[in-house]
Amino acid sequence: MEFALLGWPEDGHRLRLDYRQFAYAGKFVMTSTGKAVVGDDGVVAAAAFDADRTDAETLCIRYVTVREDRQGQRLGARLLRFVRERARERGYERVTIGVNNPFSYQAAYRAGLCFTGEESGLAELTLAWPGDRSRSRYQAGLDVFRERDLSPDEVSFLDDKRETGPPAVLPSPA
Repeated sequence: MEFALLGWPEDGHRLRLDYRQFAYAGKFVMTSTGKAVVGDDGVVAAAAFDADRTDAETLCIRYVTVREDRQGQRLGARLLRFVRERARERGYERVTIGVNNPFSYQAAYRAGLCFTGEESGLAELTLAWPGDRSRSRYQAGLDVFRERDLSPDEVSFLDDKRETGPPAVLPSPA
């Protein structure tokens, strides 16, 4: 598995992903965001990011997508961790992401991000690094999802997490 930073926003990099295999594929054609990927048999996961519009010390991860046949392998979490580390190396003091489902929430936690207590966008919970990794903060985010109309898989996932603390942060992928 290879992790690569394709470029920062100012590099104007485009990434063409097959819309039949990747959610948000069209968002990666934009040149206004930086891109990072994971690959082994071609691109299997991608992330797009840029600086926060109001805080130059914060990097915002805008989109993360994992190829449909590779979902559930923690590639999104590992890619988030990779981007977080590249951001820190570049001098960013904070990294944020908005997530709209419990699976993405868990992946962001595995990458070291934490629920801020805020919601933004279209029903997105804001997670940030560094942050509060307490059990109560982790459960507070899960509770927000519990109030929504969810798929049976999401309900089962949340039921399994009812009495747990946040997952361990994955080791650095690269």
